[in-house]
Amino acid sequence: MLDLETIAEIADKYEEDLSSKVNEFTLGPGEIQIGKVPQLMGVINLSTDSWYRESVCGDAKSAVERGKLLHTQGASIIDIGAESTLPDAQLLDAESQLGKLQPVLKELAESAIAVSVETYDPEVARQCLNSGAAVINLTGAGDSLAIYSEVARADAAVIICFVQGENVRQVGGVKLDNDPIPMMEEYFSVEVKKALNEGVKKIFIDPGLGFYYANLNDGKQRVRRQMDVFLKTFRLHKLGWPVCHALPHAAEIFKDEVRSAEPFFAVLAALGKTSLFRTHELPRTKAVLDTLGVY
Repeated sequence: MLDLETIAEIADKYEEDLSSKVNEFTLGPGEIQIGKVPQLMGVINLSTDSWYRESVCGDAKSAVERGKLLHTQGASIIDIGAESTLPDAQLLDAESQLGKLQPVLKELAESAIAVSVETYDPEVARQCLNSGAAVINLTGAGDSLAIYSEVARADAAVIICFVQGENVRQVGGVKLDNDPIPMMEEYFSVEVKKALNEGVKKIFIDPGLGFYYANLNDGKQRVRRQMDVFLKTFRLHKLGWPVCHALPHAAEIFKDEVRSAEPFFAVLAALGKTSLFRTHELPRTKAVLDTLGVY
């Protein structure tokens, strides 16, 4: 059970980490302030394999319209991806991804909207940065050096996702019997150092909770682990960089009310001092965070 005593115990046990500060920087059109106040990231899925139907856009026109709507609803950054992360989703080569991404990216960027592109492909990252992407949402470490180099060249930002494997389509399982924060801290320490050595100056770290636990039949066990990580997110601040969280769905538990899951997890992420909330349910999540006084 999550109660005040549990929260107080976490705060007391990791009191030193609570005071850790993260680097502040600006990105994209409008010089969005990162690290000073939390920000929202809206989602557009350009793959029809994506199961979160509300965020799927089958063509560039509807995607641009959704991006502009999300921006007016409070999204500082719009995250677009051409390939679903689901295990059985279609794999797309760079050319196919770019065919979906470029028209949407260019029009949103021309409308002075900060766009994040989700990819693990260096060529996709390079061309999208050339077209005005403000952020690369890096979902794999296999080609991270090449992508960090491109991000630095463009003076853009990178979201480094915790991915055990070459990329998000090749992830393994994560043990649930140990505290995951040290494992994540070790991973991020290595990747952040690589990024800094390549000249990257704007970094988020993302525990990547939505990529794992697919092999678990016990939905409650998975959700308990996710809740624990959200509440302890502030422990990663010792690395010096703001944390991005892709809010999960917990469909097995929320069932017909699955659209309420992300706002619920946003509460825990806010308590854990998250800096960037990636959500498919932007108005609902924003309302919850506004109620908490996050903004």
